[in-house]
Amino acid sequence: MSLKRFFLDRSGFEIALAAMSIIYLLALVGLPFIFNVLMSFQDVNMMNLAQLDRPFVGFRNYLRVFNDSNFVLVAQNTVLFLGLSTAIQLLLGLLLALLFNQNFPGAAYMRGLFLAAWITPTFATGQIWKWMLAGDSGVLNFGLQNLGLIDGPVYWLSDHALALYSIIGVNVWLGVPYYMLLISVALAAIPKDLYEAAALDGAGPFMRFFTITLPLLRSTLLALVALGMILTLQQFDLIASMTGGGPINRTNVLQYWSWQLSFQSYDLSSGSAVAALLLAVVVGIAATYVVATRSENS
Repeated sequence: MSLKRFFLDRSGFEIALAAMSIIYLLALVGLPFIFNVLMSFQDVNMMNLAQLDRPFVGFRNYLRVFNDSNFVLVAQNTVLFLGLSTAIQLLLGLLLALLFNQNFPGAAYMRGLFLAAWITPTFATGQIWKWMLAGDSGVLNFGLQNLGLIDGPVYWLSDHALALYSIIGVNVWLGVPYYMLLISVALAAIPKDLYEAAALDGAGPFMRFFTITLPLLRSTLLALVALGMILTLQQFDLIASMTGGGPINRTNVLQYWSWQLSFQSYDLSSGSAVAALLLAVVVGIAATYVVATRSENS
């Protein structure tokens, strides 16, 4: 078969597209992952970075990361950031999707306004919120003081007790529209006949939600939890633009710490080890989702 006929043939064209996708994933995703994992087991510095033959040190880089004085705090921050962000985004996204699933004037336009937050570049969003949360001149403090809710300025991003929760709040604000959109699509796919039949049987709104809506949304919610956790573990721009991991690592998380070790401390081996640990967590989340969905469908 000639090359021209191969591409004109539908099956051949589909094979070519699939091959291009596989090559793209291997070249731009797979190889960097493999390269990073290899670096985490080697002694890599700025002098031998371009060399392929670098000293193999086994798990020494991982032990150095685990023994680092910042590891426990950064790991705790990561778990808190991941858990609260995912839980609140899922709850608010579900509530908003249920709200906009109702027929009322302006629902579609209001849904579009929520999506504007999601499509805004994360770094720009972080800079805007950094200005809004500023202690002395921030818009949030100005509004709260005028309402009489606070007596003086609150330093949202420099207070040790508030900084991480402020970052979580902004991350929730960014992610809720994404959750709302996907849950809204799943809600639209639920047959209306089920609700009508349940209403005729005397089921109220809460009964219809727990017996029809929630069970039929289960697979979507599971997918959103897994995908949302993976996206949260990739959240870098927000930390970089708002706090830089401060104050004193109170908002530092593993993904940002990996960058600090690699490109601020030039400890490329330890930075690669932290990135490899994150990769293991992401693979674990994805595997848990696959097992959960298989057991549900079996």
